[in-house]
Amino acid sequence: MRILDRYILKSLVSIFVASLLAFCFLYLIIDIFSNLDELIKLKVSLITVRNYYLSFLPIIFSQVAPFACLIASLFSLGKLNSNNELIATRTAGLNFWQITKSVIYFGLIISAVIFAVNEKIVPLSMAISDTIKEEKMSLERKTKEKRQIIKNLTFCGLKNRLYFIDTFDANNNSLQGITILEQDKNQNLSAKIVALKGEWLENNWVFQQCQIFYFDTNGQMNDRIEYFDKKIMDISENPQDFLRQRIQISSMNIHQLKELIVKFSDSGAKSILRNLRVDLHQKIAYPFSNLVIMFVGMPFAMMTKRRKGMTLAHLGIFISIGFFYYVINAIGLAFGKGGLLEPIASAWLANIVFFLSAIYLITKIH
Repeated sequence: MRILDRYILKSLVSIFVASLLAFCFLYLIIDIFSNLDELIKLKVSLITVRNYYLSFLPIIFSQVAPFACLIASLFSLGKLNSNNELIATRTAGLNFWQITKSVIYFGLIISAVIFAVNEKIVPLSMAISDTIKEEKMSLERKTKEKRQIIKNLTFCGLKNRLYFIDTFDANNNSLQGITILEQDKNQNLSAKIVALKGEWLENNWVFQQCQIFYFDTNGQMNDRIEYFDKKIMDISENPQDFLRQRIQISSMNIHQLKELIVKFSDSGAKSILRNLRVDLHQKIAYPFSNLVIMFVGMPFAMMTKRRKGMTLAHLGIFISIGFFYYVINAIGLAFGKGGLLEPIASAWLANIVFFLSAIYLITKIH
C-alpha cells in the first residue's frame, strides 16, 4: 500500500469510527428521552432498557453507517485540501481515482458489511427487540395496537392459510379487501377465498360478499365456485392473532422475502405483491447507498478553489447530501408501491440519480 493510501485510510477510519459512535450515541439518547415518560410509567427496569437497546445496535449501525462514511470521506479529503496536500498530489501526476482509491475501497468494504449485517444480524436483532417489547412493555404495546389501522396486512395462519388483507382496523376489528389462500400438505394451492369485507362478531369472523374458488391437485381452478352474501368463516385466528402474527418485512432477510413472494405469487393481491417486491429490491439497493453518497461527497471535498471555512462547508454538504438522498429514495419507494415505477427502478432510483450526479461532478474536477 502506498504511503498516501495509508495516510488517507488512517484518517478515514478514525473519523468514521468517531462519527459512528457519535451518531449511535445521539440516536440512543434521542430515542430514550422521547420514550422516557412511557418507560417510567411502565416501570421498565434499567436491565430491560439496556438489553433492548443493545439488541437494537445492529439496526442503528445499518442506518447511520452511510452517514458516518460520508462525513469521514468529506473530512479526510477535505483535510488534504486545506493542508495543500491535494495540490501536491495533483502536481505529482495523480488523478482523482488514484487519490481516492483507498476511500473507494473503504466504502466498498463498509457496503459489504452493511449488507451482511442486514442479512444475518438485523433479522435476529429485530426478533430479540420485539420479544423484549412484547414481554416487558406489553401495556404500551397493547395501547398502541388498539389504535392501529394496518394497511397491507399479510401473515401465514393456521390450516396452511396465507392471509392478505388490504386494511385491518383494530378499533372495531373489521377487515377490508380480503384474500386467503389455502394450501394442502404439499403446499399446493387448494382454495382461494375472496371477500369484500369482514367483521369479528360473537367470536367469529363474518365475511360479506364472499367467493370461494377451488383448485385441483395441478393447481388449476376447477368449475366449483361458491358465493355467499354473508358467511361465518371457519377461521381460528382472532383479531389479536392478526396483530401478533403479521409479517414484519423489516425483520426478514432477502432469502426469506423471496420465499414469501413465491408463496404469495398466486394470491392475486397485486398491491401487496408489488410492495413486497419493492421491499426486496430496497434491501439489495440500500447497502450501496453508502458508496454512492460517498462518491457525491468526494468531489466537493477536493475542490481546491476555496479552502477557507471548509469545515462548516463540509457540514452543510453532509446535511444536504443526506437530506436529498433520503427524499429521492422516499419518492422512489412511494412511486414503486403506488405502481408508477417498476419495483427494481423505484428501489434503485436514489442510487442511480446520485451515482450519475457523482460522475458528472468528478468529470468537472478530474
